[in-house]
This record gives sequence, structure tokens and C-alpha cells, in this order.
Amino acid sequence: MTSDFDIAILGGGPVGQTMALLLAAHAAHPARIALLTATPAPAAAQGDPRVLAMNHGSRVLLEGLSAWPARTAKIDTIHVSQRGRLGRAVIRHDDFDVPALGYVTAYAALHDALSQRLAASGITVLARGPAHIGQSDATGVEIIQGEERLRAALVVQCDGRARDDVKRDYGQHAVLATARASLPRPGWAWERFTQGGPLALLPHPEIAGGYSVVWCCAPAHAATLQAMDAHDFSVALNAAYGTRMGTLTASGERHVFPLALSMRREQVEGRVVTIGNAAQSLHPVAGQGLNLGLRDAAALSIALSPWQAAPAIPLDGILKRFAESRRTDRWTTAGLTDLMPRAFATGMAPIEHACGAALLALDLSATLRRPLARHLLFGRRA
Repeated sequence: MTSDFDIAILGGGPVGQTMALLLAAHAAHPARIALLTATPAPAAAQGDPRVLAMNHGSRVLLEGLSAWPARTAKIDTIHVSQRGRLGRAVIRHDDFDVPALGYVTAYAALHDALSQRLAASGITVLARGPAHIGQSDATGVEIIQGEERLRAALVVQCDGRARDDVKRDYGQHAVLATARASLPRPGWAWERFTQGGPLALLPHPEIAGGYSVVWCCAPAHAATLQAMDAHDFSVALNAAYGTRMGTLTASGERHVFPLALSMRREQVEGRVVTIGNAAQSLHPVAGQGLNLGLRDAAALSIALSPWQAAPAIPLDGILKRFAESRRTDRWTTAGLTDLMPRAFATGMAPIEHACGAALLALDLSATLRRPLARHLLFGRRA
């Protein structure tokens, strides 16, 4: 049976949009690439409260697609500490010869930048509701979207949560909030580990002197924090964070999301490739989830470029090599983001002192600090 499309991408979030643009760059006929989304582009990001931390590698990738968002806040320095224990580490961008360690942008701003590029790319965008994978065989995959059925030679799944081949419930929820600091430090981001979970403050891309707060804690505590008025939440935030930036004053709504690790062991099943959150959902510590998903997309587009140029090339070997090439980066990143929030929240003094000593060692030794920072900036190759 003839395929309706060469490649169908399920999911219109940042990873799916980036995947579509990368593939279009190598496509003789971009209309043969379909991006299937549940809602039209302008509606997809409406009301989304998230801000996204993107590393230097992600900026290089998105700038190459002319899809870098207009509004971002630069992270020059990252300060990592542990509440109630000695030891801290400061990582600076000039240690690694990059203009910044990372950037913060609103989800809507990134979505808009990618959507504008998609509109000019010639890619077929089908916003007909959630899409599901149907039957597949050695030549392609059936996709069901609403009342429509279509077929593609290859499907890239980017939407939804990863299948729980490997899973961990952290017993934590993330409280997302916004706060202003009386003594802001431009270009600084803060990660403070507490016994309840990590508390991060990221420079806000749209509020002068503002910070995006990601407070990970027990579900009951998260519910209490969400229910507080702005004054009481500000008091709680200052008590948990400290006075490094003067007084923090919260404003606006607070949103709560449950946290868990979910990973697929294999990214390739027949002619279906899974990337981004559909392949791995990580703890938000260190802000690695989106960056890892974008590296998935970049690696897959490179792997598929020979097949796009000559579809007679066997696809199975290409997909197998792609999966093998991503294994080290995926599992290393998942391991780091899984270990950090658990190690600092054991409540056991010897382990917490050891974590403090590790932070101190990172701060004192560039030799120890450099491999970790480079992985967070660029990922790890096999």
C-alpha cells in the first residue's frame, strides 16, 4: 500500500516541532512530512505556565533552524547548595568558553517561534485531535487521528508520557510559581537541595528582577503551598531559600505537577521511533528533559538523512544505529537527574554530609567540575 506520508510525527510540542523542521531541511518534498497535533499551534501553548531551561547546545540547534525565541533570560552562573549542610558549588560560563551556560524562556515563546518556522516550511500540519498508532508492518504504520486514517513509512512519536519500562515515583510534586527578588543577581540561577526536594530559582525571561520558582516537595506540602495566599507563600519561600537575593515576593498563580521517572528501554520498535518525553520523562532537577529530547531529534534527523535522499536504503539498520547512538546519553542523563534529588533528600546525616563534600570538591576542582558541566551543556556521545 502506498503511504500517505514518508514520515509522520505525533506530537506538536517543542521536540515534535523541532523534529519536523530538522527533517524538512533534508526533504525534497516537505509536504510528505506530517506533524499531527491535538490542537492548532496558537492554542497549544495558551495558558501553559512553564518556563523552560535550555542549554548552550539547544540554542545552537534552534538558532540553526531560525527558531530561537525572541525573549530569553541568560544563565551565566549556576549556584548549587544544600540547605542546612556545608558545601556548595558555583559553575560559571567562562570556565567552558561558551557565552552562557543556559537560557530560560517561556513555553509559549518557544512554541510560537517554532510554529512560525513550521508555517513557512511546507510541512503538512494536521491538527485534528490526539493521534494513535494502529497496525504496522514491514513497510509502514497506520495512524488514526479522529475520524481519519493515514499511513506513513515511518512514525516518530513525541507526545505523551514514556512507557514505564523503567519507573520511579519520587513522592514529590513540583510547585511552579513566580517571584521577584529585592536584590536580584542578573544571570544567576540557583539550585538548592532540601530534605523535601530541590528548590530552583531561574531568571525569568519576561519579568525584570523576577524568577521562576520550581519547588519540589511532598504532595501534601505542595497542596498546602498552592492553597496559600501570596503573602504566606512568600514567607514560606524565603524560609526555604534564604536571603542571598534579599526578600522574595511571590505573585500570580501557582501550578502543581507530579514528578516521576518513566523510561522506555528501547526507542525503536519496528517503524516507530520514540523520542522526547514519549521516550523518557525525567525529574526536573538541572532542567535536562527538553535538552535531552532535542538531542534525540537532532540525532534522528542526522541518521535519517541518507534514507530521505534514497528511500530504497534499508531503514532497519539506520534505526538500530540511531538507538545505539542515543543509549549512553539517555541513560547517563536519566541517572544523574534520578540520583541528585534522592541523594540530597535521604534525611541521613552521613549521606547529606557526603553530598556537601561532593559539592565542595566540584567547587574547588575544575577537573571534577568540567565533565559534569559539559554533559549538562552538550550531552554525552556514545
